[in-house]
Amino acid sequence: MAHLHIVCPHCAATNRVPAGKPVGTANCGACHRALFDGRPVAVDAAGFAKHVKGNDIAVLVDVWAPWCGPCRMMAPMFEASAAELEPQVRLLKLNADEAPQVTAELGVQGIPALLLLRGGRVVARSAGVMDARHIVSWTRGALAQAA
Repeated sequence: MAHLHIVCPHCAATNRVPAGKPVGTANCGACHRALFDGRPVAVDAAGFAKHVKGNDIAVLVDVWAPWCGPCRMMAPMFEASAAELEPQVRLLKLNADEAPQVTAELGVQGIPALLLLRGGRVVARSAGVMDARHIVSWTRGALAQAA
């Protein structure tokens, strides 16, 4: 592949990053901000679809809700794992209450739920709270199995 498609977390523009260029230091061609900043991206249904379809890298989604105690407990751990997983993986936060149709299509039955997508399809899923170390190791293990 001569380039990677990476969706900007700030303006949602799809960028073509040359294969030889370090993706972690690339900036968006539209808004000129960093394509990776070590934080998950909060998305709605449209943003979720854009990132899943537009990124050539894997996407890790945390499906959560503001009223969910375990979800709030896992939030800082999910955020900490972004620093280790980027730029190989884009981390997204999807509020289940604001995107019930997406949540249903993904087959989420309980939250917090982590779904790892590659090429637009779910390759791994997990329900329940995980600390940052487990999120990173689970994601890397699932990616290795899906390769």
